[in-house]
Amino acid sequence: SIPTIGIGAGPHCDGQVLVSPDMLGLSGFHPKFLKQYANLRETMTDAARAYVQDVQQGEFPGPEHSHS
Repeated sequence: SIPTIGIGAGPHCDGQVLVSPDMLGLSGFHPKFLKQYANLRETMTDAARAYVQDVQQGEFPGPEHSHS
Protein backbone atom coordinates (compact mmCIF):
# COMPACT_ATOMS: atom_id res chain seq x y z
CA SER A 1 0.00 0.00 0.00
CA ILE A 2 1.24 3.49 -0.87
CA PRO A 3 0.58 6.12 1.80
CA THR A 4 -1.40 9.15 0.68
CA ILE A 5 -1.20 12.68 2.02
CA GLY A 6 -4.20 14.95 1.52
CA ILE A 7 -4.85 18.65 1.50
CA GLY A 8 -8.55 18.90 2.25
CA ALA A 9 -9.09 15.41 0.81
CA GLY A 10 -11.03 14.03 3.76
CA PRO A 11 -10.36 11.49 6.49
CA HIS A 12 -9.43 8.53 4.26
CA CYS A 13 -5.82 9.61 3.64
CA ASP A 14 -2.86 8.44 5.70
CA GLY A 15 -1.82 12.00 6.52
CA GLN A 16 -3.08 15.54 6.21
CA VAL A 17 -1.27 18.75 5.30
CA LEU A 18 -2.23 21.73 7.43
CA VAL A 19 -0.24 24.94 6.98
CA SER A 20 0.80 26.37 10.36
CA PRO A 21 -0.10 30.06 9.71
CA ASP A 22 -3.56 28.97 8.51
CA MET A 23 -4.07 26.66 11.51
CA LEU A 24 -3.02 29.43 13.90
CA GLY A 25 -5.26 32.05 12.31
CA LEU A 26 -2.42 34.23 11.00
CA SER A 27 -3.17 34.15 7.28
CA GLY A 28 -6.83 35.13 7.06
CA PHE A 29 -7.28 32.10 4.75
CA HIS A 30 -10.39 30.08 5.68
CA PRO A 31 -11.04 27.21 3.25
CA LYS A 32 -13.65 24.61 4.15
CA PHE A 33 -11.06 21.94 4.96
CA LEU A 34 -9.16 24.09 7.46
CA LYS A 35 -9.58 23.58 11.18
CA GLN A 36 -8.36 26.75 12.85
CA TYR A 37 -7.00 26.08 16.35
CA ALA A 38 -6.33 29.70 17.35
CA ASN A 39 -6.89 33.25 16.19
CA LEU A 40 -3.41 34.66 16.68
CA ARG A 41 -4.01 37.30 14.01
CA GLU A 42 -6.63 38.93 16.24
CA THR A 43 -4.47 38.48 19.35
CA MET A 44 -1.45 40.08 17.65
CA THR A 45 -3.55 42.95 16.29
CA ASP A 46 -5.02 43.63 19.74
CA ALA A 47 -1.53 43.61 21.28
CA ALA A 48 -0.20 46.06 18.66
CA ARG A 49 -3.16 48.40 19.21
CA ALA A 50 -2.63 48.31 22.98
CA TYR A 51 1.06 49.14 22.49
CA VAL A 52 0.27 52.10 20.21
CA GLN A 53 -2.31 53.38 22.69
CA ASP A 54 0.14 53.10 25.62
CA VAL A 55 2.83 54.99 23.69
CA GLN A 56 0.43 57.71 22.54
CA GLN A 57 -0.90 58.20 26.08
CA GLY A 58 2.59 58.31 27.57
CA GLU A 59 2.05 55.14 29.60
CA PHE A 60 4.92 53.31 27.89
CA PRO A 61 7.80 53.38 28.31
CA GLY A 62 7.83 54.20 32.00
CA PRO A 63 10.68 54.26 34.49
CA GLU A 64 10.16 50.56 35.19
CA HIS A 65 10.98 49.80 31.53
CA SER A 66 14.50 51.25 31.69
CA HIS A 67 17.88 49.99 32.87
CA SER A 68 18.87 53.41 34.19
